[in-house]
Amino acid sequence: MSVKYKYFNRELSWLEFNDRVLEEAQDLKNPLFERLKFMSISTTNLDEFFMVRVASLNDQIIAGYSKKDSSGMDPKEQLEKIIKRVHRMVSEQYNTYLRSIIPAMKREGIIFKKPKMLNDIQREYIKKYYLNEIYPVLTPMIVDKSRPFPLILNKSLNIGVLVKDSSSDSINFATVQVPGVLKRFIRVPSKECKEFILLEDVIKMNLESLFVGHEIIAAGCYRITRNADLSIDEEGAEDLLEEIEQSIKKRRWGNPVRLEFEKKINHKLLQYIIEESGPFEGGIYKNDGPIDLVFLMKLYSIDGYNHLKFENNIPLPAIQTKNRNIFEVIKEKDIILHHPFESFDSVVEFVESASKDPDVLAIKQTLYRVSGNSPIIAALTNAAENGKQVTVLVELKARFDEENNIIWAKRLEKAGCHVIYGLVGLKTHCKLLLVVRREEDGIKRYVHMGTGNYNDVTAKFYTDTSLMTCNPYMGGDASAIFNMISGFSQISKLDKMDIAPIGLRTKFEKLIKAEINHVKEGNNGKIIVKMNSLVDDSLIASLYEASMAGVEIRLIVRGICCLIPEIEGLSENIEVRSIVGRYLEHSRIFYFYNAGNPKVFMSSADWMPRNLDRRIELLFPIEDKENKMRIINLLEIYLKDTEKTRLMKSDGSYIRVDKRGKETLNAQEYFYDYVKEKVKAINHPEIIEFKPRTSYE
Repeated sequence: MSVKYKYFNRELSWLEFNDRVLEEAQDLKNPLFERLKFMSISTTNLDEFFMVRVASLNDQIIAGYSKKDSSGMDPKEQLEKIIKRVHRMVSEQYNTYLRSIIPAMKREGIIFKKPKMLNDIQREYIKKYYLNEIYPVLTPMIVDKSRPFPLILNKSLNIGVLVKDSSSDSINFATVQVPGVLKRFIRVPSKECKEFILLEDVIKMNLESLFVGHEIIAAGCYRITRNADLSIDEEGAEDLLEEIEQSIKKRRWGNPVRLEFEKKINHKLLQYIIEESGPFEGGIYKNDGPIDLVFLMKLYSIDGYNHLKFENNIPLPAIQTKNRNIFEVIKEKDIILHHPFESFDSVVEFVESASKDPDVLAIKQTLYRVSGNSPIIAALTNAAENGKQVTVLVELKARFDEENNIIWAKRLEKAGCHVIYGLVGLKTHCKLLLVVRREEDGIKRYVHMGTGNYNDVTAKFYTDTSLMTCNPYMGGDASAIFNMISGFSQISKLDKMDIAPIGLRTKFEKLIKAEINHVKEGNNGKIIVKMNSLVDDSLIASLYEASMAGVEIRLIVRGICCLIPEIEGLSENIEVRSIVGRYLEHSRIFYFYNAGNPKVFMSSADWMPRNLDRRIELLFPIEDKENKMRIINLLEIYLKDTEKTRLMKSDGSYIRVDKRGKETLNAQEYFYDYVKEKVKAINHPEIIEFKPRTSYE
């Protein structure tokens, strides 16, 4: 291929990632209900992609911005390629749904019926159900000279209708929103199977009740996706919390980006929707099945089908406190946590213990995304009520979690916590928790920092790593960072940590450059990086330079990767792999061989301009020898995965690993087995001697 442009397009790379998610829905080795979940996730992912990424490209086109990106495409060219690729992806989604998933569900006694398939008993049941449960919620909206076309709510499912007035023979358009407050699928009476009908089909069966005195000419489902990216003038906002609350409301009514419609919709009806609610610069998509397959996630939750799901892996205890408090355990040695294989309860216990401990003076924490019923929030409020000095930075600008974070921020303030809403122009994305405790030998600081959010729910299915330590240098750095965030303190130098946007980019560049120098001096050079996204042109260029110098580079990038591997004379020493499986790979880990004295780091940051230049991010070293070997071993296991790994090719596509001559290994399953054996050895040392592997051979 031509190397005129050395970078793969970000948006197309993201679509390739979502295709790997879709592959999991297609994989017959996965249990059926897990396939439903992956199909739902791929749909949700596309929704967000259009609301943010495609909407942004559309804004650029409207503004007349025509500069080419590093892949050589201007916004209009990118949008054209996106539409073409998404059409192919949507076709694959519905082909999988109709030809694979629906028949597989039928074999398990789960049947989705169309109205004409209902028997008399089911029709009578649906008639009563409609009148009692659905009809009172519906609001038909007709369009005529006095009533303009309504503004359709973002991502809402709607039924467009052409109705004929019996008195004048005029044909009008009407629309009915399928209520999101009602169940999307309704179970109908059946003796042998579990049979369902979709809510929109029930409404279409009964449209006459909504348009009495009119003839229904045609009806069909459609869905509009709108621009939902918040644009906030932080400098001009006197109250950031109030500004974000107002912006969240506007998200529902942004400019239209995408139109989805069902395959058999009347052509005249479709054209009317397009003319009145468009233009849809992100494309118009015909769905050969139910619109918005996100409902499959609800189907996943119905009772009685655990045998069609992954075996329930219960996270194992990460810290054995027994008769000691958690501070005594951390004081003994630094502790590495690996979620979801090791329980997030250890982090919760850390905060809860701090909230009750009479010797704890202060707790400081950053919160980016937390769960709906967060035990972390409960512990922080208890700490404040117990008289602790509690400082919490709540990032209000965490996309699509703004509303949730506003609720928590207000609750924390009411409890007496000092709540900070972040710095102007920067998102605080670092994951940092500091506990200040009075002890016999003076004040001691305990620190937790990691790659993932303080979210007990996502910790069950996101893979993340974190460190608990009372290293005084780490504690001093944590204090300095919180002082910077909460006040006017400027950081001149940190002892152990590095932060963005101050010096993190420079740190990575120096680490890469050091490997190049080691090779020039006749030593081996090696870099292993695990992250979610690799987008930053400058760091990609540094990796290219390292590759050309002879440094071996192995990248584990779950999602977007703009680096192009396997280009002769540029990146032939770079391998890129992506792991998409049961758990969402979220940890960011960095390994540098350093002439045989490895340097290992964890971080909250991916290699993206936003992380390095427009966010507060954290990089911290793993220095304890045993912990360092555990993280190196973790990376080696990922590199030997044969089940969920795809290798990136120079054209941006991904292929499965060639398994010939290799031992079958699913890295995520391996980690659960590893932790189980470790816990057994701790609980039964008289029987089991635990010998951690330093490599997987």
